[in-house]
Amino acid sequence: MPRASGSRQPPLRDRGRVSGDTQQATVFYTALNIDGQSGEPEDLAATAAALESAKGLIRSEVAKQLGMRHAPSVEFIHDALPETARAIDDLLEKVREQDAAVAEVATGAVYAGEADPYKKPREADEDLEDLEDLDDSDDE
Repeated sequence: MPRASGSRQPPLRDRGRVSGDTQQATVFYTALNIDGQSGEPEDLAATAAALESAKGLIRSEVAKQLGMRHAPSVEFIHDALPETARAIDDLLEKVREQDAAVAEVATGAVYAGEADPYKKPREADEDLEDLEDLDDSDDE
């Protein structure tokens, strides 16, 4: 979105969608600070207010650029995706740290029982031996 020179508004990252009949457009936006990270709540409020006040200009510019007779109604929605992704990244980092701590504690540990506690399928030879044992016990 073009900005006036000297604008104090934080940079935007946006994406959107338009209904099939092109009557409604939804723009998902995120206000970014200088480092490219999501802005502060004050920045978000100021950006939302600026977008709302420029809604008419944006609608007419969209219609003009696309050669449309009727401009779509525009709705601006703050996109929480970057914040959600950052929260997930923080959780994954915490899990990695906990996994590393568990792995450190587990070094040198021995199994309480067998190394592989799961039952294995019986071999055919064992089945024959069991049958022979049963036959021998029946003879007695």
